[in-house]
Amino acid sequence: MAVESDTPMGGQHPDVDSHSEERSAKRIKIDDTASAQEQSGENGQDAPHHAQNGNHVEPSDNQTQPISEASRPSEESGEPTDRVKGLAPIKKEYLIDMSGTQDERSGGVDDDAAEGRRSDNRDRSRGDGEDSRSQGKKGKKKAKGQNTDRTFGRFDDAIPLCNSRAYAPEFSPKECQYGERCKMCHDLRKYLSEGRREDVEALGGKCPAFEAYGYCASGWKCRFVKSHMEEIEHADGKKELVLSDNRPPKPEPKEKPEAGEAAAPESSEENGATVNGREKGEDELRPGIYNVVTMGQKIQLNRKRLDLSKADQYITWLNHEAGLSQDFHHRRKDQPVMELEDLRARFTDPPFKPSEKRRLYFGAETPTLAPLTTQGNLPFRRLCVELGCQATYSEMALGMPLLQGSKPDWTLMRAHKSEITPPKMNPGAVPLFDDYNHSRDLKFGAQISGSAHWVVTKAADVLNRFCPHLRLIDLNCGCPIDKVFKSGAGSALLDASGKMERMIRGMNAVSGEIPITAKIRTGVRKDRPTAPQVISKLAFGAREHRERFGAPGCAALTLHGRSREQRYTKTADWGYIGECAALIKSYNDEKAQITDTMAEPDESTLANAKDGRMYFLGNGDCYSHVDYYEHIEKARVDTVMIGRGALIKPWIFEEIEKGQYLDKSSTERLGYIEKFVRYGLEAWGSDELGIGFTRRFLLEYLSFAHRYVPIGLLEHLPPRLNDRPPAYKGRNEMETLMASDNYKDWIKISEMFLGPVHPGFQFQPKHKSNSYEAEG
Repeated sequence: MAVESDTPMGGQHPDVDSHSEERSAKRIKIDDTASAQEQSGENGQDAPHHAQNGNHVEPSDNQTQPISEASRPSEESGEPTDRVKGLAPIKKEYLIDMSGTQDERSGGVDDDAAEGRRSDNRDRSRGDGEDSRSQGKKGKKKAKGQNTDRTFGRFDDAIPLCNSRAYAPEFSPKECQYGERCKMCHDLRKYLSEGRREDVEALGGKCPAFEAYGYCASGWKCRFVKSHMEEIEHADGKKELVLSDNRPPKPEPKEKPEAGEAAAPESSEENGATVNGREKGEDELRPGIYNVVTMGQKIQLNRKRLDLSKADQYITWLNHEAGLSQDFHHRRKDQPVMELEDLRARFTDPPFKPSEKRRLYFGAETPTLAPLTTQGNLPFRRLCVELGCQATYSEMALGMPLLQGSKPDWTLMRAHKSEITPPKMNPGAVPLFDDYNHSRDLKFGAQISGSAHWVVTKAADVLNRFCPHLRLIDLNCGCPIDKVFKSGAGSALLDASGKMERMIRGMNAVSGEIPITAKIRTGVRKDRPTAPQVISKLAFGAREHRERFGAPGCAALTLHGRSREQRYTKTADWGYIGECAALIKSYNDEKAQITDTMAEPDESTLANAKDGRMYFLGNGDCYSHVDYYEHIEKARVDTVMIGRGALIKPWIFEEIEKGQYLDKSSTERLGYIEKFVRYGLEAWGSDELGIGFTRRFLLEYLSFAHRYVPIGLLEHLPPRLNDRPPAYKGRNEMETLMASDNYKDWIKISEMFLGPVHPGFQFQPKHKSNSYEAEG
């Protein structure tokens, strides 16, 4: 899709220029720096930065311009700087004088949305013991979920088409199981003319799914159906509407599809698809998608028919050990020595040992995308991998809904084929272990959360069975959201390191060859960091366990450099992350010294390496390749996990790979948006419902992407994640439009690729109090 640099989308939006200054007016006034400092509060970075030397060459609108290291300010130069804390240093020629104009900028951004909130009305934070079907008083369902105040309306067809007609030729429909009682439309031509909106003209009017796979799983409901349908005239003169199918002929089945892979319909006997591959439904008809859990497996979980006796056996042992440990810790000081020996004798060995784990590798060449709730969806991860991301995580799934066979939670486990490839590795790097097999490594890992060890242990067991294409299973011990915290999950585990150890130990025992990792924060309260105690427990285990059972089996640990109390009101404390990294290194170095060599545990019970060493990842405020390599060098972490930086500019991974700033033009950034839309339509469908989902997640993406300030507009480098720009205009109209913090402009951008908004669609940004409702 070509976009002219001076007239966006070939003049489709002539009102862009007339509203450019209005959009800019909603930013901070440049002449009120005191107000800017007050509003930025403690979000800004306080380190001094120096002016660029030489003149910056602005790029054209159709080419990425790398910013050389020579143009970066020298941090040792000691030059005076006029950089204002919390304020992006925009070049004067792009500033807009807002003196005398009322500042209409909406409230500050809420970056907790990037970490813990959902964009649906499902409850994502109920307690592990609470059934998802629980009801309130008088039999009415409770309004659950972390976003019950956010609604997205309805975006479906005016006249719904019966599924018996959805994929079949006009004269050869399937028999409707409801017969005359069916209230849906059975007249295909009536549905196409009256029951749905007209075809989408964006993207050239061509269906992305059909272009990618040779068929469209949305069938007649596709909003691009004209691009893959035809009218055939028969010998009797009748004309029949049929769907095009450019797939190769169905081959003879030779081998069973690889476990966990969503086999293409033409070879999908296991999924129960027919010859045309459409009767099964679009959920299981996505080529190149892995970790697809069938409906039969979900029903097994929902009806508690799955044999989890092995996990139950280990959970029983964990409960027994927890009771003995409690008795041991609460023993009387004057208790006789013989009674203490009897208490120690009651400890028993675990019923079985963990399987040997697949070895991991994290290094400077493996920048990692953080688990992002809502925006860490498959299309966005796919875009990041294409731009150089080497490790990805699923959105956080709750353990209990997984055990209940919840379709939305199991959908989070799906991975694209690009995430099943091995991450990059420097051939000259020396791994911490001898038996690392790079060809068996993957990019994609799952993150789960829970408040009870039995829940996450069973969830890890089920994930190992149903989702074989997982690099690791990560336990979320850092989510700060109130409902998650109050349920005893997420960051609440930071004050319950004993429970956290039991969780890791149980998950490690039943996860097969999949390694177990954890993500934590510095602590719950800012003045009481607990990371060292947590690290000690996960590195060695409790004192009464470590000599007999070895380490719990945590292969890697990620530390977010903020407490739960701080949220995003402070910058990440990389000094503290560095201290914890040094602590990890000292633990690794002293591992052999503190382990009883006469009772050395089996290697399979240890963490990632043969001597039980753990990888250590840092997380927080990484916004450029300069930040990335500085953290690796100074904090001594193995690699850096990137969250908001990737949401605002997904090409940060490309910058890290090339080791230089990339000044992305508005055309290139629109290209990334178009890719996201195409990937979204492939993942969620190209019918009205799929377009609604794609638009919804695109708007969530744009709620972060608009905060990007082009490198070519900045006076000083490096850019800071928490800096907020004054009122400014871009180098062209499209760049100004993409910088707008007005959600109505995000709607305009979505219409460029998805057509007009459905009359029933609604959108309320996470970061703002305003909302959008389509007219009509």
